Amino acid sequence: MPNSNGKYIYPIVSEIPDDILSYLKVDKEYDSIRARTYDLSYQAIEKGYIGGVKRIEFVEELPIVDEYRFVKKYFSTFWYYYIFFIRLITFNNPFKEINGFIKSFKVSRSLITKNTLTYSEWNCLDSKLLKTQPKVSIVIPTLNRYEYLKDVLKDLENQDYHNFDVIVVDQSEPFQKKFYDNFNLDIKLIHQKEKALWLARNRAVELSDAAYLLLFDDDSRVESDWIKNHIKCLDFFNADISSGVSISIVGARVPDNYSFFKYSEQLDTGNVLIKREVFKAIGLFDRQYEKQRMGDGEYGLRAFLFGFKNISNPYAQRVHLKVGTGGLRQMGSWDGFRPKKWFSPRPIPSVLYQFRKYYGIKMTIYSLLKTVPPSIINYKHKGNKKLIFFSYLLMLLIWPVILFQVIKSWRLASVKIKKGSIIKYMT
Repeated sequence: MPNSNGKYIYPIVSEIPDDILSYLKVDKEYDSIRARTYDLSYQAIEKGYIGGVKRIEFVEELPIVDEYRFVKKYFSTFWYYYIFFIRLITFNNPFKEINGFIKSFKVSRSLITKNTLTYSEWNCLDSKLLKTQPKVSIVIPTLNRYEYLKDVLKDLENQDYHNFDVIVVDQSEPFQKKFYDNFNLDIKLIHQKEKALWLARNRAVELSDAAYLLLFDDDSRVESDWIKNHIKCLDFFNADISSGVSISIVGARVPDNYSFFKYSEQLDTGNVLIKREVFKAIGLFDRQYEKQRMGDGEYGLRAFLFGFKNISNPYAQRVHLKVGTGGLRQMGSWDGFRPKKWFSPRPIPSVLYQFRKYYGIKMTIYSLLKTVPPSIINYKHKGNKKLIFFSYLLMLLIWPVILFQVIKSWRLASVKIKKGSIIKYMT
């Protein structure tokens, strides 16, 4: 999907510097030269290239065999079979589809996150932005998590960057105002009686007078250089958003796809620094996502479509404890596709609201075919390939219930779409 400038993030290969091209490998097995160049452009972005060269403005149609080769090379085998199945049942030429599928069948998965780009200048950067000491507001909505919030605030006390305040929007019951007297921090406290996450974050952003908003969760732990590394990232890449990395166990290794600088594929409101100018340009969070899922994902997508640069920052790490009580967990399920009750909507209506709003009905239906069957199995088994295969068989047995859930979600999403976005804009 291109941004508001009509351009993709993928660079024109002829514009990529030679030192970057040395990290890339030409795949001569593609039938078309165009496919080879697209493959190189994709490699560059996935390996962390964030240069300022000209970008691809439109994508030309490729031979179907090259399309299959690309999918088999860079995505899971499940996706490969899924696309083949979808294209067969949607009346594409079966001879071309089968030919493309067979010719690409033996293509091996590429380990694209190996040999990624390094930015050696990072360690010795004399950041002009850090020298100006811009004010940062750290935004923390909280709900019945004082035990964990205590450690969160202590980590903030230990930061080696000092020009910041902390805006806490407390929705707890009972509300403990005196709890905040024990910290050596500039805390601006909002007691919010309504339990609403996006309302809380919006109120905090509006209250802040800082140039930078650092969104944080109430069940996270960070090192002393956390704020500094977020600011440094914005300066280093001339970026608008620094998306930090989350791990779930203290001392755990950062996943390979988050271990290096790259254009971010997400915006996690538990660990992200955003320039105030972004909020002024695209508005606050859409309250249609209240007590549901994907509100932060929608904001990241909106920021991209407006042309803002969002960088995945491996140096701004947090440990996300994912506490099972309090917080958003108290308002809904663990993800957007697994309802708590059999006759609740599947997926959560905000998921369909987002897909239908940004991608249209056709792509939404394709997404449902991919995402609904695996959601039948428990969240903790979502990566188990055998159980995912079993979920498709199970769906055949309980399809009336699944169909009821999807129709219910679709209708509720239609209500949201008819009502429209609930986005407040800053003056």
